Amino acid sequence: MHRARQHAERRTRERRHRLAHEAARLMAEGGIRDYHQAKLKAADRLGIHDDASLPRNREIEDALREYQRLFLGDTQADALRVRREAALQSLTFFQRFQPRLVGRVLDGTADGNTPVALHLHADDADEVAHFLADAAIPAEPRWRRVRLDRTRECDVPVWVFSADGLAFDLTVLPLDTLRQAPLSGIDERPMQRATLAQVRDLLSGEDTADREGGGPGV
Repeated sequence: MHRARQHAERRTRERRHRLAHEAARLMAEGGIRDYHQAKLKAADRLGIHDDASLPRNREIEDALREYQRLFLGDTQADALRVRREAALQSLTFFQRFQPRLVGRVLDGTADGNTPVALHLHADDADEVAHFLADAAIPAEPRWRRVRLDRTRECDVPVWVFSADGLAFDLTVLPLDTLRQAPLSGIDERPMQRATLAQVRDLLSGEDTADREGGGPGV
């Protein structure tokens, strides 16, 4: 009985590993942005449908980093650098809304399909709409469900647009979320986020790493 249980657990681990790496490949090659969508598509492609074999989002993120390191190399590093430089400019542009960089451009897994994702803060979301209109930015409005903490969720406005060939994704949050970030969909902890000064330091660190023969980091 013990040996059979060990065998079943090993098979489940192997399936989770296969699913995580297939989901990572789909995200890297197919432009899928959502971990859950990539996970389900990978399960369908591999014919694995038991819930115990589904990897956690963090496992997929780790597999994505490995895939990018092995197969994309400088291509991914260049795409990340371009988006971090664009993030620096956009954080300056939206400074009145106390913006923060979030998502894959910040954590280092961004590629050529990844938008620059920012959190803007305003108790009156119409302020952002007016700001975009005054700047003649043709942004498309959307809504997104955000988990503020483990007990509260809400739908918040989102604006998406393209500039200089890059996609931008602006989530507008209440001012009180500056004290604690919404929960991440990857690990359900407060989201990692960065200010203008922190992104500037991040880019400076990349420059140092490049001179020393390393790659970009987080």
